[in-house]
Amino acid sequence: MRHTHCTPADHRFSRRAFFGAAALGGLATPAFAEALRKERRQVLFVWLDGGISQLESWDPKPNTIFGGPFRAIPTSVPGIHVSELLPETARQMHRLAIVRSVSTQDNSHSAGVDRIQRGDPKNRGVVYPYLGSAMARWLGPGTSGLPPYIWVKPMNGGFIYKDAGFLGPKYGALALGDGKPPENLLRPADLSADDDAERNELRELADKRYAEKRKADTTEANSYAFAMAAQLQKRVELFDLSKLPEKDRDRYGSHDLGRHLLLARRLLEEGVTFVKVTSYGWDTHGDNFNGHASLVPKFDKPFAAMIQDLADRGMLDNVLVIAMSEFGRTPRINGHLGRDHWPEAWSVCMGGRGIKPGVVAGKTNEKGTDVATEPHDIGHLFHTWFRALGVDPEKQKYYNATQPLPIAHEEMHAVTEVLA
Repeated sequence: MRHTHCTPADHRFSRRAFFGAAALGGLATPAFAEALRKERRQVLFVWLDGGISQLESWDPKPNTIFGGPFRAIPTSVPGIHVSELLPETARQMHRLAIVRSVSTQDNSHSAGVDRIQRGDPKNRGVVYPYLGSAMARWLGPGTSGLPPYIWVKPMNGGFIYKDAGFLGPKYGALALGDGKPPENLLRPADLSADDDAERNELRELADKRYAEKRKADTTEANSYAFAMAAQLQKRVELFDLSKLPEKDRDRYGSHDLGRHLLLARRLLEEGVTFVKVTSYGWDTHGDNFNGHASLVPKFDKPFAAMIQDLADRGMLDNVLVIAMSEFGRTPRINGHLGRDHWPEAWSVCMGGRGIKPGVVAGKTNEKGTDVATEPHDIGHLFHTWFRALGVDPEKQKYYNATQPLPIAHEEMHAVTEVLA
């Protein structure tokens, strides 16, 4: 009988699992697999959905025609200034790097979100994975026993298989709506453990029979979801932030982004490979300045607390931290006192694993309307992040069946100024 469903054993970080992945083409050599096995590599991806303004954050232009009302303040690195809305992050600048020369193509959310998170490789006739799925594939699940790609977000959650693209559903995201475990996760009180075990045994037998004559990608998502649930049942205490010290909860804040970043810290401490935290509401077409005066401090405080905590715990050497949106915002202020979508010249902040701290790469012109140095598309950033994590995009390839595929855009390169 051919077994096509996933079990927790399929996701352990073992030599055999890596050799099997190499045979399928995902990992090129046993030596590469062994190197990844020995060293924990993780990612925190903070996604500010809608588009944070670079002028009110990483690339302020005070006292210019488009600069807006906020000052630029010094940081812990002499010569580097950020918006006054980021005072706590400014104190962490010696641990961070900024790329101010990001220039991408799509100025719509529907196109930009997918393109940015997939890295925009050349069109190969397949749907590429989101960054979280890619990292789950290349870095493995770690030793936490938890899903390798967890997405903490407001509103609803669930298993988001589409993020995985051609890699297949088991590399999808487990989305924790409002940072809570999936609904109906725990075993009902009137169902005994023995009855539950028998029920799951029957389900597994039915899954196997159903999968025998069907493609794996049509069946593995369902089986994997059950395997994930079994692991989460054992770790449900992770989601109870009330057990953490009150000072931690105060430092991160009681708003959504603060609570979700604090949960992300716990997940990283447990060894989850890739944790994405999403904050919505950054699309400030109207009243941009009041909007950012409210939004940016809610990012600044917990983000700075996260960087400090990762450093204090000795984790910043292992965790690559990225904070970004799908694009920036227009220098020109519209008739509603807002800023519109602007992919032409914007900024991304990063730090931690493989990143040179306390540097700025690239710059925009005096008015912030264009990149004044070499522009960097999202493909350049994917090269940068892969290299920071020890994955060489020039040597490693995906395989879609027998079709070799680049893991990052072949015509682009890493932003070497920010690599350690």
